[in-house]
Amino acid sequence: MFTFDQYLGFLAFLTILTIGFWLMIFLMTFVIPYWIFGSSMERFKEMKAERKAKREATSLDQL
Repeated sequence: MFTFDQYLGFLAFLTILTIGFWLMIFLMTFVIPYWIFGSSMERFKEMKAERKAKREATSLDQL
């Protein structure tokens, strides 16, 4: 059926395919949501700091 070289090639193909599948699952379920959540939290903190700075600047102008 298979020669030994073909068997090793088939095993290498299955190994690479399996590693790629689990890497894709890991990236889609953990890494990408973590990245999106972290970047949105950072942006929210920046927006909050900008509003606070603007509010302090206008309050100092009124004095």
